[in-house]
Parts: sequence; C-alpha cells; structure tokens
Amino acid sequence: MLAKTILQSLAAAATVLIGIDASPLFKLGARDLSFDYNNQKVYGVNLGGWLVLEPWITPSLFDQWADSKTAVDEYTYTQTLGKDEASRRLNNHWNTFITQDDFNAIKRAGLNHVRIPIGYWALAPLAGDPFVQGQLPFLDKAIDWARSAGLKVMLDLHGAPGSQNGFDNSGRLGAINWQQGNNVESTVNAIRALAQRYASQTDVVTSIELLNEPLGPVLDMSRVKQFYYDGWGTVRDSNGDTVVVIHDAFQDITNFWNGFMNVQSGVNHVMLDTHQYQIFDQGQVSQSPSQHVRSACNLGPKIASTDKWTVVGEWTGAQTDCAKWLNGLGKGARYDGTFPGSSYVGSCDGKYSGTVAGLSGDDKRNIRSFIEAQLDAYQRHTGWFFWTWKNEGAPEWHMKDLLANGLFPQPLSDRQYPNQCGY
Repeated sequence: MLAKTILQSLAAAATVLIGIDASPLFKLGARDLSFDYNNQKVYGVNLGGWLVLEPWITPSLFDQWADSKTAVDEYTYTQTLGKDEASRRLNNHWNTFITQDDFNAIKRAGLNHVRIPIGYWALAPLAGDPFVQGQLPFLDKAIDWARSAGLKVMLDLHGAPGSQNGFDNSGRLGAINWQQGNNVESTVNAIRALAQRYASQTDVVTSIELLNEPLGPVLDMSRVKQFYYDGWGTVRDSNGDTVVVIHDAFQDITNFWNGFMNVQSGVNHVMLDTHQYQIFDQGQVSQSPSQHVRSACNLGPKIASTDKWTVVGEWTGAQTDCAKWLNGLGKGARYDGTFPGSSYVGSCDGKYSGTVAGLSGDDKRNIRSFIEAQLDAYQRHTGWFFWTWKNEGAPEWHMKDLLANGLFPQPLSDRQYPNQCGY
C-alpha cells in the first residue's frame, strides 16, 4: 500500500524540449542518490536468462523438450523436473552463467549499470507453484560483484503471479491472469521483500523496477497506474531515495505517461522504462537496414520529451527475429517465413544459432550501424540497457560477443557511421 506520508515533492521539473537533452527533473538534496541521473548517462546491460529462465537465451536447458514442448518456460521446467532435480540444475546454472568476471568485463566496456531480472517466486513464493527458490543468495553475490566492479544495479521484477504479459520471460507462458484474484497484492508483497532486502545497499542498488512489460493493451491500465503508486509507496516504506522504475506497458511514452508520477504529482525519483525492438511484427522485420536506423533515430526526440527520467531498458542489435526460439520454444521466425502467418524476408543463416564472428560481412556492418544509431538516440535522455549480456548462440543479442568482435563501439562514443541521426 502507499506509504503513510508521501515525501514532499522536490524541485519542479524543468521544461523538456524536443531535440535536446532533458534538463534536470529532480534536484538532488542532502540524501543524494549514489548516481546522478540528472547529469550522468546510464550505460547498462541486462543479465537476461540468469535468475529468470528464457529458453532462447539458454536453449541447452530446454533441449530435451524440443520435440515434446513439455517445458517451455521456468514454470513448466520446474514442474516437469520436480523441485529436487530442478533445484540441482538451476543451482548449477546460477553458479556458472554469471560471475564476478562478467561484472568486471562489463565495467571494462565502459558501462556503469546492470539490470537484473528476478521473479516473484524468488521473493514471495505462492503455495502450489512448482517454482524453486535459491536465487537470492546469487542476487546478493551480484550486488557484491557490482560493488567490487564499480557498477550500479537496477533490480527488475520480471515475472508476476498470474503472468503480466503471457510471455515465457514472465515465468509462465500463456494466459495473462495478473489482475485476477490476489495476484496484484502478491506482486506488491514481492516488491516489499525486494525493497526491504536491499534498502541499506543504495550505494549499489540505485533503482527497483516494479514490473517488467505489463501488457497494457489487454490490461486495465487504471489498475496498472494504481499498482505503480502502491509499488512506489511500498519501496518508500523501506527507502526514501531508491529510484522507482515504471515500465511504459507498451503505451505512448509522452502522450500517455507525461503528467503521471512526475515531480508535480508529489512523488520523487520515478523513472520510466521503455523497451524498443523492431522485429516482433511482420512490418518491422521487413524494414531495410536503413529503415531500422531511421526508426531508431526518430525515437531520440520522443525520448527526450518525456517529463521524468527515461531509460530504454531493453534494446538489441538484432534486425531480425532469427535467433533460435526467440519467439518461443519450437517456434520459427518471421524473417525467414517459418513463424505461423509470416512471409519470407530473408535468410536466417548465421543468425539462428552461431557466433558474431560467423556473421556475414553485410550483417556485421548493418548491426554496427544499427547499434550506433540506437546509442545516439537513446542517450538523448537518461540512457539505456542493452539486452542482453550473454547467451548460448544468438549473435545479434550477445553483447559480450559483439564487443569482442568490434560490433559494439569501444569506447562507447566511437562511431564508424557518424551523424546517422543528424543530431
């Protein structure tokens, strides 16, 4: 529920002009955040597929069900294996997939943030769920690793009871039942557990995202907004300064969200998260490389015109949906026409499964150009988090591999394709 006393609003937000970097939206006071979101840019990466499973990121964990499709998400993975075997396999995965070395490499690449997805079942499990627990000691380690490396952390509640979007990355593929029964209240309980656990570690944990990708078009958005206020108050009960991140729920970031939970509304330290992919419908995946670049560039002024801190919390180098199981275990791609109802655009050779080094020369040039355009656009406001740091064989999405092969700029300001956006 909302905190008993809403903190006094900070200095009024300065007008944000389209086409220029946003002016300070909050005036930092005596209890400063450990990262200045007004004057420093967020350069971040997601640790996807680690503490919340996604079959396309780690297909080796799901390969035995490639034909039967018995396990297609973390819910059915744990349900099929049973708690003991699921716990054994998951602990091995948690122990090995991300380590201190990854945090050190992220820092060396010039990044300053990581976004870490976590499911409600790790924080406030529900009776009858097949999910297993044990993620939190690894999340604790991640905070220590980030501190050692000099990185800040955004904690992201990636899966809610009943599923907020029906995607496999919510923990359970299928029906969207988040707003049924006590599920929203249970989600707030998970947020409370997360906020309380890390309330004293704001030197590293600077932000908490209340919920990843609620599917606004099929949800009651008035209830989503109320949940955001309740979640903000719940975080404030534990800490007065932690940034509270709200996802745009696939609604327009200015027309829908400007005026909501900005400084004038009496809340402090709220950040909007928008995810920008250009591959999940036939029209987008049919764009030419230059059209993808132009679409990214066009987002820059839009992002700059929001009235609160705004990050692009997920984006990719991919101009195709070719990666194995990206659209779900056993499902094909729109790009090569193997996804139901799609039509052929081009070949997925080298992009279905492989390495960055194995991509064609054209693919390498197109990915580098696209990444540069997105960097230019997304840092028009608060910054960005690339999706994702590593995976088992999806080269367009593998930041570590993209860095190693010169497709992700080093330093981040380096441009082989300068001034693509004209700003």
